Amino acid sequence: MSTHPKRYEILLVPAHVEDRGGAAVADSAVRSAVVERTGREGESGYPIYEGHGIVADVDPETGTVEALLVDGRELDYGLVALVRDAPQA
Repeated sequence: MSTHPKRYEILLVPAHVEDRGGAAVADSAVRSAVVERTGREGESGYPIYEGHGIVADVDPETGTVEALLVDGRELDYGLVALVRDAPQA
């Protein structure tokens, strides 16, 4: 049985800055949230993470968001969800 990270930080960034990398991407985020693992799996089969109005199915092997709701709605056109390790508390 594999272990999954307890939390991630989800960054919502405009699609045109997705490939800038590093701090530029974080600085360009229009919203970010630390999400916690719920212990459930989404329809995608990946673990569900929730927090601060964001619900995401995250593939822990690749760090890819496979499904996402922001305040109960799909992600707005032109935004991309990126995942990074959550800051340590």
